[in-house]
Amino acid sequence: MTSSARSSSSTSPQTSQPKGYTPKKGQPTPKRSESEKGLRRPLNAPQTRREAYRQYRERRAREQRRGAQRAGAPKGEEQHFRPQDMGPVRAHARDLVDSRRSVSEFFLPFSLVIIVLAFIPSPQFQIGVYYVVWPALMVTIVAEGIFTGRRVKREARARFPDESVRGAGFYAAVRQLQLRKLRLPKPRVRVGEAITPTNR
Repeated sequence: MTSSARSSSSTSPQTSQPKGYTPKKGQPTPKRSESEKGLRRPLNAPQTRREAYRQYRERRAREQRRGAQRAGAPKGEEQHFRPQDMGPVRAHARDLVDSRRSVSEFFLPFSLVIIVLAFIPSPQFQIGVYYVVWPALMVTIVAEGIFTGRRVKREARARFPDESVRGAGFYAAVRQLQLRKLRLPKPRVRVGEAITPTNR
């Protein structure tokens, strides 16, 4: 028998199989519960007792840092501030925002009032709320944020020429949206108080 005949005879069983035929895999398909066991294992499961103790100490240290941050930031302890709150530029931005009143800091109460007023069963009144009061509030908040951000950057460049002012304007605008009692770090200047080097 020639090689061509042998090759044709060896491939003939495969070609005679019906279309869509799938050969056996050689082992049964695992159950869903068995296949999910491997997925539920922790990704960083400790392999030794020493590694487990090291992970425990790291977790405890992170929890202690968070606790110290929550307790120290409201008291004005700078070593417990978040990274985005550090530096003289951010301190000046906070002082400038905290030293003046703005419409933006009452955004949340005003929003709740507008939502309540929108339920008054009067089409004319609802149109006024949706198309006059609400847009006016949004425009005022955006304008205040832009004005405050530019002022913070301008004064920070003059007072701290060696410091970066990147992100300081947005930082001040976001703080301005918060109620004074909820701001962190807590305000250290009163409304109307002049910002002096002693404040910082």
